[in-house]
Amino acid sequence: MDLQQRICDRAGEFLFFAVTPPRQTTTPERAQEIADITRKRLDGLEPDGLVLYDIDDESDRNPAERPFPFTPTMDPAEYLARHFGELDLPVVVYRAVGKYDESDFRSWLTGQPDRGLSVFVGAASRETPVATTLSRAQSLRAELRPDLLLGGVAIPERHTRTGTEHLRLLAKQEAGCSYFVTQVVYDVNAAKDLVSDYRYECAARDLVPVPIVFTFSVCGSMKTLEFLRWLGVDVPRWIHNELQHADDTLQASFEHALATARELMTFCRRLEVPFGLNVESVSIRREEIEAAVDLAARLRSELCR
Repeated sequence: MDLQQRICDRAGEFLFFAVTPPRQTTTPERAQEIADITRKRLDGLEPDGLVLYDIDDESDRNPAERPFPFTPTMDPAEYLARHFGELDLPVVVYRAVGKYDESDFRSWLTGQPDRGLSVFVGAASRETPVATTLSRAQSLRAELRPDLLLGGVAIPERHTRTGTEHLRLLAKQEAGCSYFVTQVVYDVNAAKDLVSDYRYECAARDLVPVPIVFTFSVCGSMKTLEFLRWLGVDVPRWIHNELQHADDTLQASFEHALATARELMTFCRRLEVPFGLNVESVSIRREEIEAAVDLAARLRSELCR
């Protein structure tokens, strides 16, 4: 069963591997080299889908100093079209919809391939000026490309703060979302709370849950961890302490991500909530890239295919 069919059938146990496009200043030749290297990694991993992120400046959401400066990246759809050619693998193209005016967004929608997949991302905060709102983007997709398999963002940390993230998921589901992808998970209890509340609210409404894809990211330094926290990822104090005092921060992060993924897999199977796993590789450091590939391979072997 292919990825699109699994999602439509509300079946889980699939693996994504996620990357960011190169910087906008990258030459076409170098961008092609990066794409070729990514293809080789994918050939070895055999994931069910590739995720291409659409990076946006989120400084409006967090007034604190950004640990790493924001660097604009290539449009993920253009990167895919120009440098991956005929890729024998489903690709989930993220779209930070607020960056695009409606005419550009319409053109992108109508140009998407058959059996395409996307995740629409809204504004980082209510204060962020947007060209197209998330609700308008969802409406345009329903009008112009209802066949585009749409995903939404799930934020377990927001559920911890508000207790209503599961209701946001259901509203997105009603607006056409067929799956959800979380931000990076470090707090397993926050993720389990969200899954549980979503599962039982679906039961109360006589709805079938759609797949929730949990995202994992290894980090090899405390500065990387601080950046994740800046992005809104809740890192429990005990995990912060373990990584800070570990002899090998990257290995400790790897082991934590693996344990968290396994716990969520067991939990979702027990609750009969379909799930997927998404391992992101967004670092330029070779050791972190290799650790992300290793994590994806380990998790792939534990999925029921």
